[in-house]
Amino acid sequence: MDIQGVVNEGYEPVRDAFARNFEVLGDRGAAVAVYRDGRKVVDLWAGTKDADDTRPPAPWTEDTAQIVRSATKGVAAAVPLLLHQRGLLDLDAPVGSYWPEFKAGGKDRTLVRHLLAHRAGVPALDRGLTAAQAADGVSGARAVAAQRAFWEPGSAHGYHAQTFSWLLSELVLRVTGRTVGGILADEIAEPLGLDFWIGLPETEAPRVGRVAPVEPPAGAGLLKTRPRRNVSEAYADPDSLTRRAFAAIDPLPDENDPAYQAAELPGSAGIGTARALARFYAATIGVVEDGARIFSPTTTALAGTELSAGPDRVLVVNTRFGPGYMLHGPASPLLSPTSFGHPGRGGSLAFADPEAGIGFGYVTNAHAKSVTADPRAQALVRAVRGSLRDA
Repeated sequence: MDIQGVVNEGYEPVRDAFARNFEVLGDRGAAVAVYRDGRKVVDLWAGTKDADDTRPPAPWTEDTAQIVRSATKGVAAAVPLLLHQRGLLDLDAPVGSYWPEFKAGGKDRTLVRHLLAHRAGVPALDRGLTAAQAADGVSGARAVAAQRAFWEPGSAHGYHAQTFSWLLSELVLRVTGRTVGGILADEIAEPLGLDFWIGLPETEAPRVGRVAPVEPPAGAGLLKTRPRRNVSEAYADPDSLTRRAFAAIDPLPDENDPAYQAAELPGSAGIGTARALARFYAATIGVVEDGARIFSPTTTALAGTELSAGPDRVLVVNTRFGPGYMLHGPASPLLSPTSFGHPGRGGSLAFADPEAGIGFGYVTNAHAKSVTADPRAQALVRAVRGSLRDA
């Protein structure tokens, strides 16, 4: 495999792990980037731009962008935290104080922090939305506002896989009159020079590679143990909260559809580069090369604050969440207990580690069956950890 890009001295294990992802673990096109103390130390890409065979093979290039699924959530979470940092959004206020219609269905006591930490009690809908409805900017908000809570908000947590998009979008819209994607573009992506979008501009569409589901190579050893029985049963049961949460858009959208990629879905449809993700997270914990940063030290500490922990009613494993961020734990191992970020179902992963000064981003067009701990991403995280240990 012809690996392109640069690796600073001491981070060669990351390059080796990245190459092995193609040779052994089935990657087709991917990129990985790492920032350390605000400076880029790894920036690699390889493979083909498209994971499927619908077009003649084209190489993944330096500026290839990719849909990152739920890794979008971590980038989007910066918007409400910035609003909080500026005194415009109170995390302890009822969501209904900003969005009165949301009080319906036993949700009147839902706080903003509950919404951000997957404690709002509406991870699924009684009736799923079509892809067009999910993207129209109106139907999703109406549906989650009318939905009766599946549990008393704040009393438990369960991953709001799809509904997070409409919850966050409408909350931000009610507070500011602007969209999550618009604020991200104007106040984070442009000042930091990030190639990342929630709502892909038509002018950037040619950069985006096609994604496709892939099976692990035979004998690759991707799953050394079988999933726990209750986890497998939850994903197999069409009536389980697990299946219903992921089916809040029904049927599942075509992620290669330009209309879906142009939609502002901050829970699932962000598109960008690994370099942008790593730089974004580096700027959440400190100053990057040109002096830019996103969060104040107080907001950085808030991003990594545990708001949910223990049994997840949707993912059926123990998970940990801060305000919009998944935190390090057995279900989603990051670099260390101080890490905060978000995986994307099928492979992508991005996070910050304040203790080590790391911003990390990995994107892939080959979507595996993993939900929170893809073996390719984990191999890269282990390589980063080893590089830091040996430094």
